[in-house]
Amino acid sequence: MIELQIDGKTVQVTEGSVVIQAAEQAGTFIPHFCYHKKLSIAANCRMCLVDIEKAPKPMPACATPVTQGMVVHTKSDRAIKAQKSVMEFLLINHPLDCPICDQGGECQLQDLAVGYGGSASRYEEEKRVVFHKDVGPLISMEEMSRCIHCTRCVRFGQEIAGSMELGMSHRGEHSEIEAFVGETVDSELSGNMIDICPVGALTSKPFRYQARTWELSRRKSISPHDATGANLIVQVKNNRVMRVVPLENEEVNECWIADRDRYSYEALNSDERLTQPMLKQDGQWIAVDWSTALEYVANGLQQIKADHGASALACLASPHSTLEELYLATQFMRGLGSDNIDSRLRAADFQHDGKARWLGTSIASLSTLDRVFIIGSNIRKDQPLLAQRIRQAVRRGAKLHALNEQRFDWAMPSAEVSLADSAVWVQALADIAAAVAQKNNVELPAPGNASSPAAQAIAASLLSGERKAVLLGNAAAHHEKASSLLALANFIAEQTGASVGYLGEAANTVGAQLVSARPLHSGLNAAHMLQSSSLKAMLLLNTEPAHDCAVAAHTLAHVDMVVTLSPFKTNLDISDVLLPVSPFTETAGTFVNTEGRVQSFHGVVKPLGETRPAWKVLRVLGSMLKLPVFEFETIEEVRAMALPQDIAAHLSNATQAKVDLTAANQAPVSASIYQLDALVRRAPALQHTADAHQGHVHG
Repeated sequence: MIELQIDGKTVQVTEGSVVIQAAEQAGTFIPHFCYHKKLSIAANCRMCLVDIEKAPKPMPACATPVTQGMVVHTKSDRAIKAQKSVMEFLLINHPLDCPICDQGGECQLQDLAVGYGGSASRYEEEKRVVFHKDVGPLISMEEMSRCIHCTRCVRFGQEIAGSMELGMSHRGEHSEIEAFVGETVDSELSGNMIDICPVGALTSKPFRYQARTWELSRRKSISPHDATGANLIVQVKNNRVMRVVPLENEEVNECWIADRDRYSYEALNSDERLTQPMLKQDGQWIAVDWSTALEYVANGLQQIKADHGASALACLASPHSTLEELYLATQFMRGLGSDNIDSRLRAADFQHDGKARWLGTSIASLSTLDRVFIIGSNIRKDQPLLAQRIRQAVRRGAKLHALNEQRFDWAMPSAEVSLADSAVWVQALADIAAAVAQKNNVELPAPGNASSPAAQAIAASLLSGERKAVLLGNAAAHHEKASSLLALANFIAEQTGASVGYLGEAANTVGAQLVSARPLHSGLNAAHMLQSSSLKAMLLLNTEPAHDCAVAAHTLAHVDMVVTLSPFKTNLDISDVLLPVSPFTETAGTFVNTEGRVQSFHGVVKPLGETRPAWKVLRVLGSMLKLPVFEFETIEEVRAMALPQDIAAHLSNATQAKVDLTAANQAPVSASIYQLDALVRRAPALQHTADAHQGHVHG
């Protein structure tokens, strides 16, 4: 440890720290623009100049390493004079457009100018003008004259997103931040550049001119998209969601969110919102009140059960639903006597041992891995924030390996990638397992070719290093031989000392498993439901079969009654009843992320129109049908019933040891990154991105 003094206060910091980090530890603020705790040091704004005893001139706090006995003054006359001089230079060319700037109220330059800026400018020449750039539908670069060349956005692209999409061209006062000629910013994490821009040079295109920061209420929430469970701040004005930004949580999403977390809010205010119950009569949709709609559903379910038995009732529930919604859906179906419920909408292999399959380690630990082996995933698009964690590990020297159908651009170097058709993934993984077994001199779980060069390279790498993980992606989870892939992954992990787990598909994939949103006995799984001719009633909870399911839903058109519970006007061709239920911003609920972290949230705005939370709709239906377990008043009561006492005991990666080497016939489902759930499908800005048209992910 190094001991130094900052403004008379003694501080101990680790060797290699810089002065600004020591000041943060001491609770002393040093003004800065280019420094960011998650980015490399550039030292190009000079705003953090401080007075260090025995130094001939003020030194940048962000780039000056601490030394034993160092004495630092951050508020001496020399330090303040240096900082004010830098501020004067920064403001020389800065346009005086604070009244119309979207960053007004959140601008670091504006804040620091109050304390370090002059009351008048000595600069009388014309200010420079930088022409705007069009870099896509998400980021606005209309006012690049505001840019102070801190290069945070450039470094973010290089170091966090993994792709240098912005850079600085020219020199001196002609310097400009811009994309490569004619290119757009297409990273799935690009919106974070807006957050870290210390001025109003980069702003949000969808939010532009919609509200001022001081008009917005800030409310905490959790992302309803991928399995990371990113923490969010949802900003609201007049009961309308206006913007979504990250809430820092070092253990989950750090200070970043993916673009789908940031921009999907547009769907909440779209014309496709369903705001009142609707019934289909003679092929025409008519609006009705809740009592009429619920009585229609309850009476219809009772009649179908009486005529055809409980086995004629079924429910498909999206894993993007809350824990409470999924729990009540399962209790509702089982209360009716049916075991036909499933949330594994895109799966092809439905073997399950009753334990929830999860990441197998903490999200934060991904940043510190030495070896990573990813099976069946386009992780950069499937789970952008988990990919960012692994990217940091690779930057520190970790070796990344993969088994995939094609080589994806993950914006990080891969040590060894085994490419194979998905039909032979089990054999390809068996080859790697054979190579590991050969090196460890143990018995194989399945025949494999240990002499394969790729298998040998991956095996040798996994047997070295200390912190290792074998991770199965969405394509592996949805594979026809998913249980065989998992069994082999378990063997490889056990023999190499690695953790093993699933990256996770949806916001509540783990939560759906915890509440057993799947057949427990002889019920139909999702694929069988969509192919069965015996079903007479189907409940669709936040599910759009045309987009969400691996199997085409041809049979639903012939089901006697299809009830859709959704925030949107959807499934119009197959449904008989539409019940408007709340999206995540209009209801309380819980998501369990891929590491098994339980994160509850509250609604941030009132339900739109006649929309009601799905858990309340299910509660009323359950009460109308006199089902057990539906006597509760609050969502906290539902949560207490839904969550196991010991979640850790329900998390497991174990599976059947039998490995089936026969080739699979069905390729894993793939889709665009912005087609994976109902919200992102209806967010206009996301649908205009390059990823929406060509981004390939495993659904």
